[in-house]
Formats: sequence, C-alpha cells, structure tokens
Amino acid sequence: QVRLVESGGGTVQAGGSLRLSCAASGYTYSSNCMGWFRQVPGKEREGVAVIYTGGGSTYYHASVKGRFIISQDNANKNTVYLQMNSLKPEDTAMYYCAAADGNSLRFRLMKSDEFDYWGQGTQVTVSP
Repeated sequence: QVRLVESGGGTVQAGGSLRLSCAASGYTYSSNCMGWFRQVPGKEREGVAVIYTGGGSTYYHASVKGRFIISQDNANKNTVYLQMNSLKPEDTAMYYCAAADGNSLRFRLMKSDEFDYWGQGTQVTVSP
C-alpha cells in the first residue's frame, strides 16, 4: 500500500520561504510522477508542480514558475521536496503531495484525477 507523508508547512510572511517534504513508501514502480497540489476552501484543487522521478523532468503552474522548485532526494527518488521562495499571500492553501503510477506525459498537465495516491495535506499560510 502506497503511503505519502508530507511535512514542512507553516506560517510565513510575504517574501519568505518554506520547504515542503513528501516521503512515499510502499511503491513498487521504479519510476513514477510525484507532485504538489494546493487547495483553498471553495476552490478546486490545482496542480503546483510535478516531477518525473525516473528522468527528473519538472513542470510548474505558471503562477509559481521562477519562485518554486520541485526536486527529489538523490538517495531516495520517492522523496520529493517543494522549495517555495518569494511567497505571496495568494499562495496560502492546503498543500497536498500526490503520486501517479508510471510516467505518462498526461501527468505534466497536473490534473488531480490522474493521480492515484495522496497525502494528508499540510497547511501553508502567507501573511501580508
């Protein structure tokens, strides 16, 4: 059974930085796609960034490109990070780690229904 555990959320002032971590266990695939989504109450969950753990390709939502960096642990490719810099109040949301089996190019579109596994979420709050 695949399990995703996130950590690293919190409260920060605008312009600050946070780093989220996600550790996946129980994976049988040698490569997959892992990513981060976020959701605020009353809105749909949106994809923030994804990484293909086999080749390392990354994709970002336009609103975070140049500010956020998704990466994977060199020793354990099923551990991914989201470095969030220059945070803005509009980045405030519950952030979820997600994983999808395989490496379909569809995953780069970051549609939540394409992802098979989800973490419990970690809250990120950016104050003005």
